[in-house]
Amino acid sequence: MAIVVSIFLVLLWRMMAFQANLLQAKGIQVLPPVNFTLTVSALAEVLLQWKPNPDQEKNYTVEYNVEIMTPEWEPYETKKTCSTRTAVLHNGFSARIRTLLLYNNSQIESNWVTAKLQAPPGAVETSVTNLSCVIYTAIDNTASLHCTWLAGKEAPEDTKYFLFYRYNSYTEECQEYSKDKWERNIGCRFSNTYIKTSETDEVIVIHINGSSKYTAIKSFEQLFNPQAIEKVNPPRNVTVFLKQNNLLIIWEMPASSFPEDCFEYELNIYNWKMDYRQILETMLNSFSLSIDDTCRYSIQIRANRQSWCSEGIWSDWTEPLHIGKNQPRTPVDSKAYTVLVALLVFICSVALLTAIICRKCHLWSRLFPPIPTPHNSLKNLFLNKSYQRTHNFTSETETEIGSCCEDLGSYVEDLSSDVLEDSCNMNY
Repeated sequence: MAIVVSIFLVLLWRMMAFQANLLQAKGIQVLPPVNFTLTVSALAEVLLQWKPNPDQEKNYTVEYNVEIMTPEWEPYETKKTCSTRTAVLHNGFSARIRTLLLYNNSQIESNWVTAKLQAPPGAVETSVTNLSCVIYTAIDNTASLHCTWLAGKEAPEDTKYFLFYRYNSYTEECQEYSKDKWERNIGCRFSNTYIKTSETDEVIVIHINGSSKYTAIKSFEQLFNPQAIEKVNPPRNVTVFLKQNNLLIIWEMPASSFPEDCFEYELNIYNWKMDYRQILETMLNSFSLSIDDTCRYSIQIRANRQSWCSEGIWSDWTEPLHIGKNQPRTPVDSKAYTVLVALLVFICSVALLTAIICRKCHLWSRLFPPIPTPHNSLKNLFLNKSYQRTHNFTSETETEIGSCCEDLGSYVEDLSSDVLEDSCNMNY
């Protein structure tokens, strides 16, 4: 079958060429258009204009074959003498056009006429890089636009970047920038835009230019499909039911202008007892699963559009819903546990530091000095016995006994000192 089609196309092409040769044999000429110009009519938009050649015979049907050569090759045909094309222009733009003359199913082409737009001025590697944009759609279908980028590798520290977005014929400059450590703009937020993600044939144009007192900053443009960069809203009104060991989850589609059957969902089911996580997929608005009802579970859901319905960016996960008996540690319990551990560590550290300081500075011996022990135990023994005897005598004899005791005390003292010396000598 393919061979037959190929043969047919070859025969058709030869027939048209033969008819074209007949027209040329009759002296019919096809002249290229004149005054072919390219004009930048908006951000990333070029207006192509030309005029028919005034010497072209008007007895034949005339069309024009246009080819966009840069930044991307795109051929098309038109009967008009002007057209607009959306394309990034930071690397320049070039196109060519020729006249097509149609007569009795035959076609003759003129020579090509070419026009070119030069790239905007700017130093190499000073334009932004890694441009990324995300659209967030609210419940009332209003869209916000968030973009981030990196400064060019050769961009000076004083570079100031400025972002513009265009949607249809509306253009707006950013007023809310985020900055890097050199105060260069590296992010932008439009809280409210005219973007409609339900319009499939439109694109978003992002244009970023810049300025510096040291060098010319090269501009940068990028085109985005609104639906491809839209972050889908999370599912709504998620509820969970547990009957014996059967878990039932029900939810509503995200806030969106797309129909309900456009969406697909992922479920994140986490078993706290077993420390086990399941990621399950479904295209319905409910899900049933048999589980162990002695375990504690947390359930989260996120949404996205299916590929046949202009897939976007996955939504955030919904807030976790818990079900089951095994109650996980709550954030409050975790915080109290952390504080208690930190307090115990602090007390132990202070106690250890205090002990080290006391040992090093000999504070224990100063705070708790040792109790002295008696040395003259024999002398005290004799004095006590003498004191008891003197109470049996009269006051007249007390003087004598006292003097005797003094002599005896001196003798005992000498004796005790001799005994201590002998004991010391024996120890050595």
